[in-house]
Amino acid sequence: MTTLYVDADACPVKSEVERVATRLDIPVVLVCNGGLRPSRNPLVSLRIVAEGPDVADKWIAEHCGPGDVVITADIPLADRCLKAGSHVLQHDGQILNQSNIGGRLATRDLMQDIRAADPFHQGGGRSFSQADRSRFLQALDRLARLALKQQ
Repeated sequence: MTTLYVDADACPVKSEVERVATRLDIPVVLVCNGGLRPSRNPLVSLRIVAEGPDVADKWIAEHCGPGDVVITADIPLADRCLKAGSHVLQHDGQILNQSNIGGRLATRDLMQDIRAADPFHQGGGRSFSQADRSRFLQALDRLARLALKQQ
């Protein structure tokens, strides 16, 4: 059965995920370290994991599989989920797959090295826009429908 897994800490599109999941009747698991209110929607469950680095990521990677959709901005988590056979979508509507994850990992590692060498180099990302939200909704709808067909 297709499930939508959301790396929910600091996720700006939780309500959009719930909207698509409700329309398509797909269960959602919001995974976080706490601080989120449970949804009243019976399709949405909240999984609170222990505090610590990457605990939520590890939980998602261990539970996702073929036919699932994972929503995350975490590139190493995305890589693990793709290897498990899941579809992966970033908050801005970018679909990650086997053909583009390698470049994303390399860029992430390069930027991490640059920041480590120069602590004053802070790569400020662009702000989350309404266009990102719209692109996300369209991409999630496409991926969720594709995942349902693959069941």
